[in-house]
Amino acid sequence: MNEHKNDNEEAQSAVSRRGFLKGIGGGFIGSAAVGTGLLGEQAAAAVTGPPTMSGPQRITLHINGTQRQLDVEPRTTLLEALRDRLQLTGSKEVCDRGQCGACTVLIDGVAVLACMTLAADVGQREVTTVEGLAPEGQMNDLQQAFVAQDALMCGFCTPGFVMAGEALLRTNPTPTAGEIRMGVSGNVCRCGTYPKVFEAIEVTAKKRRS
Repeated sequence: MNEHKNDNEEAQSAVSRRGFLKGIGGGFIGSAAVGTGLLGEQAAAAVTGPPTMSGPQRITLHINGTQRQLDVEPRTTLLEALRDRLQLTGSKEVCDRGQCGACTVLIDGVAVLACMTLAADVGQREVTTVEGLAPEGQMNDLQQAFVAQDALMCGFCTPGFVMAGEALLRTNPTPTAGEIRMGVSGNVCRCGTYPKVFEAIEVTAKKRRS
């Protein structure tokens, strides 16, 4: 008798749980369906997700003062577009996860990691690579200071340091020693040439002020 009673209680409990979960699910769907205004739009976006692109997309990049058109997949990074499609190999691919700074470029004068930026997201903004600092092969003053101060060894990280230093000097013409270190803190030199890098940026700052 008791065993039969327990079986009935378990069956009723299971039905009750199913009914409860079904009701909760229906409530959520109903809320999303009847939502209006901004809250409704947010609910709809949460259900449907943002629009996605697929297949090659035609984009125009403004690089070093020149417009370049190319077809890229939506997942193509700016670094891939520069190196693999436009043969601008000054920006180096090292970690490919935004931790070393070797791929640093300027977008509207701001230092940006090209490996963490989608090419399709650049839009009309101006991209400057390390090649853009040396038109017709003539190095600018910061690049010359890196050579004069011996601020490179293997040289692989040097373009990223140069671009980070350039971004710093454009926004802060009179950086302190601490500000110089902070300005290039996102860049890694595996050869340990940091003191010479700091000197090159400091020398350039003084030269530009004079």
